[in-house]
This record gives sequence, structure tokens and C-alpha cells, in this order.
Amino acid sequence: MNKTVIDSPIGKIAIFAENEKIIRINLKTDEKPDSVITEKILLKAEKQLFEYFSGKRRFFELEYEFSGTDFQKSVWCELEKIPFGETKTYGEIAAAIGNPKAGRAVGSSCNKNPLAIIVPCHRVIGAGGNLTGFACGTEVKKWLLGHEAGLKGEHNENRMENLR
Repeated sequence: MNKTVIDSPIGKIAIFAENEKIIRINLKTDEKPDSVITEKILLKAEKQLFEYFSGKRRFFELEYEFSGTDFQKSVWCELEKIPFGETKTYGEIAAAIGNPKAGRAVGSSCNKNPLAIIVPCHRVIGAGGNLTGFACGTEVKKWLLGHEAGLKGEHNENRMENLR
């Protein structure tokens, strides 16, 4: 396993790779980068994350691999379908994976998402618009959602005003 660390508007981000696939992203990390990066995918991920934060990228084109339960993987795959600058509720994700009563389990899976930002768990909110369930805190989630909403060019004022 190889890693790199980048600075971002939300703090340091560690990106881990193995066999030319991204396997984990840690937000708000105190990790130190490897002195020699042997995985080319790490440089590609760095570039794409910089582009995301600078407003030039809306989706990621990276090879990655999930490690989790079948249920978690089904949730994470559904998260990938949430368009840039939009949100879904935990209940909407649960219904989309065919398990409409699994909202809390969806929240738990979002919390365990190993590929934050790239697999956009930050786009999942509570039924009343509450910013709940983000492993790095609601301020980071709010920043990411605001960043995307501003770049989308169509502030959905009702949706964004409801975010608490």
C-alpha cells in the first residue's frame, strides 16, 4: 500500500492506493505522505481532487476498490449515482437499494465509506434536510455541499436553506 497527502480547503486528505487502485481516502488526517510514490493512480487522484476543489471537476475518473459488506457496497454504489450538487436522503437511498426501512443502516454505511468525496456520502442528508451522519463533522459536509451547489450554478435555495 502506498499513500500521499494533499492540502485542501477542508484540511489534509490522505489517499491510499494498492495495485493501481484507490482503496481509501481519509479526510482531516494527520498522516504523512510516503517519501516515494510508486502508485501512479495516487498522482491521478491528487490531480482530480485538486480539480474538484478548484471547481474544475464534477465527477471522478479513478480506478478504486471497495472493501466492505455486500450491504455497504450496495449503498456506496447508490451514492455514486447522486448527481453533483444534489442531495438524497438516507431514506431515499434505502428505497433505491430495495430496503426502504434501512435508513439507519444506510447512515452507518455512509459513515464507513472508505472513499469520501470520490464516492459522495456527503450528498446524503436527513429527511428534514439535517446534516447528519458525516464522519468528519457537519461543518465539512456543509462546506462540500455549499461548494458543489455554488459550482452547479443553480443554488437550490429551498434545499440549501434547509441544511442545518
